[in-house]
Amino acid sequence: MHRLISRLRFLPQLIAGLVIACLAGLTPALAQDGCDGVAAVCSGPVHANAAVLIADGRPAVVQTDSTDHTGLLRAAADLRADLERVSGQPSVYRATADTPGIIIAGTLGRNAVIDQLVADGRLDVSGVTGEWEAYVQQVVDNPAPGVERALVIAGSDMRGAIYGVYDLSRRMGVSPWYWWADVPVTQQSDLHITAGARHEAPGVRYRGIFLNDENPALLDWVHATYGGFGHEFYGDVFELILRLRGNYIWPAMWGKAFYDDDPLNAVIADAYGIVIGTSHHEPMARAHVEWERYGEGEWDYAANPVRLREFWRQGLQRAEGHDNIITIGMRGDGDEAMSEDTAIDLLETIIDDQRTIIEHVTGEPADQAPQIWALYKEVQDYYDQGMTVPDDVTLLFADDNWGNIRRLPPLGIDREGGYGVYYHFDYVGDPRNYKWLNTVQIERTWEQMNLAWEFGARQLWIVNVGDLKPMELPISFFLDQAWNPPAMTLESMGNYTRSWAAEQFGHTHASEIAELLTRYTQYNARRKAELIEPGTFSLTEFGEADRILAEWQALADRADALRDDIPAAQDDAFVQLVWFPIQASATLNRLHIQTARNQLYVAQGRVAANALAQEVRELFARDGELERIYQQDVADGKWDHMMSQTHISYTYWQQPEIDVLPELASVTPVAGPALGLVVEGDERAWPGAEGAPALPAFQRYGAQSHYLDLFDRGDAPARFALTASADWISLSQAEGEAGPGTRIAVSIDWARAPQGRSDGVITVRGPDGFEQAVSLLAINRPDITEAGVFIEADGHVTMEAGQYARAINGSGLSWQEIPELGRTVSGITAFPVAAEAVEPGADGARLEYDIHLFEVGEVEIETVLSPSLDFRGQGGLRYAVSVDDGPPQIVNLQADDSQEAWMRHVANSVATHTTRHVIDMPGTHTVKLWLVDTGVIFQRLSVHTGPVPQTYLGPPQSERSGAP
Repeated sequence: MHRLISRLRFLPQLIAGLVIACLAGLTPALAQDGCDGVAAVCSGPVHANAAVLIADGRPAVVQTDSTDHTGLLRAAADLRADLERVSGQPSVYRATADTPGIIIAGTLGRNAVIDQLVADGRLDVSGVTGEWEAYVQQVVDNPAPGVERALVIAGSDMRGAIYGVYDLSRRMGVSPWYWWADVPVTQQSDLHITAGARHEAPGVRYRGIFLNDENPALLDWVHATYGGFGHEFYGDVFELILRLRGNYIWPAMWGKAFYDDDPLNAVIADAYGIVIGTSHHEPMARAHVEWERYGEGEWDYAANPVRLREFWRQGLQRAEGHDNIITIGMRGDGDEAMSEDTAIDLLETIIDDQRTIIEHVTGEPADQAPQIWALYKEVQDYYDQGMTVPDDVTLLFADDNWGNIRRLPPLGIDREGGYGVYYHFDYVGDPRNYKWLNTVQIERTWEQMNLAWEFGARQLWIVNVGDLKPMELPISFFLDQAWNPPAMTLESMGNYTRSWAAEQFGHTHASEIAELLTRYTQYNARRKAELIEPGTFSLTEFGEADRILAEWQALADRADALRDDIPAAQDDAFVQLVWFPIQASATLNRLHIQTARNQLYVAQGRVAANALAQEVRELFARDGELERIYQQDVADGKWDHMMSQTHISYTYWQQPEIDVLPELASVTPVAGPALGLVVEGDERAWPGAEGAPALPAFQRYGAQSHYLDLFDRGDAPARFALTASADWISLSQAEGEAGPGTRIAVSIDWARAPQGRSDGVITVRGPDGFEQAVSLLAINRPDITEAGVFIEADGHVTMEAGQYARAINGSGLSWQEIPELGRTVSGITAFPVAAEAVEPGADGARLEYDIHLFEVGEVEIETVLSPSLDFRGQGGLRYAVSVDDGPPQIVNLQADDSQEAWMRHVANSVATHTTRHVIDMPGTHTVKLWLVDTGVIFQRLSVHTGPVPQTYLGPPQSERSGAP
C-alpha cells in the first residue's frame, strides 16, 4: 500500500478526542554534559525538569485536539511515526499509566488544553500570538489533571503548529530527507527535552520550490512510481516542503496541470497546508498545457481577449477555496515574450481585467487575494520603463536563471504586497541547459539571497529545483535561509554544510563529508557539467587539465574510502548525496579532458592516442554504469529513471536526445622504434614541426619546473638519452624508454645559475639518429627581502583576492571574506550590502596588494569577479583600480551589456575586467581595489607585465616573499 495511505492512520485521531492519563516512574537526573540549553533535545540521563520523549525504548504519546486543523493532525501522525523510527517501538494514541511522556501539539484557538494553559498564564505565547506561522515549544509542569509534565507545542496558526511538530522530529534525528534521500534514523532508547521554552517564526512569508524542467528524469520516475503527477506524489513532496519549513509550491508544468491532472491535488495541498501557485508564465491558476487542452484561438490578448478571460475565469473558479497565490500578467505562449515591443498599455489592460475576474470569482475586492507579478526576463523591462501594478500585488524579481539577481527593490520604498525573488538551481536555455547534477555553491546562494533580504525582498522566495533530486543540499539551505535570514550569518553559512552532513550522517564523519560536499560543488560551479567540452581546460599551460584531473581524482578516492568506512545503513543516502555526484562529475571531467588529449596526441603522432581513445570509451561506459548504480542498486531501485538526464555532447543550448560518445581518433604507428618530443606550452611535436623547440623561460620566482615529454611514435620501444649544457640545469631522468609518454621535469639550481639571463640547451637523442636540441632561458633574479610581497614572474603577478596585504575599511563599510565562494579559493566583498555607493580615493574602502615588479611600462590588471548584475538598476555595478598613488580607474561590470558578454560570464562563472596602468620603475608597488558599489565580489587579480597564456582558471597564485 502506498505511503500516503499508510499515513492516513491519523484519521481515527480526528474523532478520538483528547485523552491524558497519569505518568509514573519518572526520575529526573542531573543534566547530561554537552546537552545544556533551553528546550534542547538530549539523549542519556534525564535532566531535571525535562520532558521525556523516549524512555527505555518506549515513545511518548502525542496528543492533539480532534477539532484542530487537519494539517496539524496529519503532522502529529508523522510525529508519532518519527517517534517509532527513533525508538524502534510502535507509537500509541492513548496515554496509560506507564506512558513515559506526553507531547501536546496544537493550534492556538483550536486545542482546549493549550488554550487553558494560555488562559492560566502557564504557557508563554507572547512571541507567537498574532504572528505568521510561529510556534512555541515549552516544557510545562502539571499541564492537565494527572499529568506531571509534558512538552507543549503550540502554533499561532496551522502551519506554525506543523513547523513546531516537525522541528521536534528534526531535532530528534529524523532528517527531512529520510524518505527523499533514504537517510536512516539513528535509534535512541532514551530521549528528552530540557526545561524551558523556545519559539520561532519565519522571516520570509512564503518560501517554496518550483518543480521544473522535469522531463525526462522526474517525469519518468513519477510515472513509474506513482502512475502520474497526482495527489500521492504531491503528498510526498508537500511533506518534504513542510519538514524543510517551506509553505509554497509551483507544481511541475511541462505537459502537466496541477488542478486538471488530479482534482485531489489541490485537496491534498489543503490537507497538508501548502500554498499553491503557478509559475511566472501561467496566470490565473491555469497551467500552460491547459490552453493546449481547452483553449480556443491564439494565446494573444490583443486578438483573443474574450476566450482568454473565460479561460482564466474558469481556472480561478476551480482554485477558489484553496490556499493559493494568483500569478497575474501574461507572457507569450511557451514561456516566450508576449511581444517584440514592451506593450505596457496592453499588459496594464490584461492585469486590470484579471483583477476584475478575481473580484467576480471571490466576491471580494481584488486586494484581498494574494497575487504576484513575476518580473521575469523581458517582463522586467515593463517595470524598468515605469509600469506599475496595484500596491497589494507582490513584485517578484528574478535572477538571470544562473543565480545572479537581476533587480531588487529600491531601498526604503515599501508596498503592501511586498517583494520577492524567483531563483534558479536549474535552467533550460542559453547559453546551455544545466539540469543533470547539483552545481550550486551555497556560498553564492547565501550572498545573493542575503542581498535580497537586506534590500527588502521578504514576501516570497521561490527556487527552481528542476527534478528536486539531486538538489537536496541547496534546497535545504535555501529554505533554511528563508526561514530566518538574519540568523544565517556569514559564520552560520560557513558552518552549514557540516551541520547538514551531521543531520544526515551523524557527527562521526560530518567534517569529512562536509569537505566533500563543499569541494564538489565548488568544482562543479566553476563550469556547469553541460558546458564542459574537450577544450575547456588547457592541456599545455600551467598544468591546468592535470590539476583538474588530480583534484577530481583525489575527491573521488576520498569518497570511495569514506563509503567503505560509513555504516552500511547509510550507504543509500551516501551514494545519493555524496558519492554519486562526485564520481559522476569526476568521470565527466576526465572524459572530456582525455578526449581533448586524444585529439592532441593524434596531431602529435603519439601512439598513446589509441590507449586514450579506449580510456574515453571506458569512461563513457563508466558514466552509464554510475547511472545504473544510482537507479537500480540504490534503495532497491527506488530511484529508477531519476538520473536519466542527458549531459554529454551538447552542440547548442538544448540537451541532446541521448548521450553521445565524443569523436575520437587513432594513430597508425610507424615501423620500428621512433621517438617523439614535445615541450611544455607548445602543442607541436618533433620531429616534424618547424623551428626548434624551446621550454618556457625559467624565472627564479616563477614556476620551478617545466617539462618535456618523450613518447613512442613507432610499433617498437624507443630509447632516449638527454644531456644538459650546464651543471645548473637539472633533469628528472637522463635516459630510458619513452613508452606511451615519459615526462622529464627540468628545473634550475639557482644557487649555481649565473645572475641575470643565461641560455642553456638540452640535447635529446633517440633511435635512427634522432637528435633534437631544446633551448631554455633562465633568469636568476636578485633576492627579494621585503616580506609579504607577491613577486612577478612568467609575465604576471597573480593573487587570490583574499590574500591582500591590507583591508582598509571606510564609509561605514567593512571587508569580509566568503570562504569557498568562486572558482578558486574565496570571494571578498563589503558589508553592509545595502550601503550607498562611495567615490574611490582618500580614505575610502579598499583592498591593497603589495607586488614586486621587474618589468615596467604599461601593465594590464585583470580582475576576476563573480558575475553579479546591476540589481539596483543604476547603470551597472562598479569598482575601481589604482596603482600606488595613481588615480583610481572606475570599472563598470555592465559596461558591455550585450547578450554575448552575459553568456560568456555565466558560462565561465566569473566576469573578467581589465584596466591598463603605466609603472615607471621596477620594485615594490601597491595595487588597490576600491569599493564603489556594494554587491561586487572580488575573486582574483592578476597584473600582466607580458604575454600570459589564456587558460580557463588563469595562472596559479604567484610566490609571496616570506610565505611558507
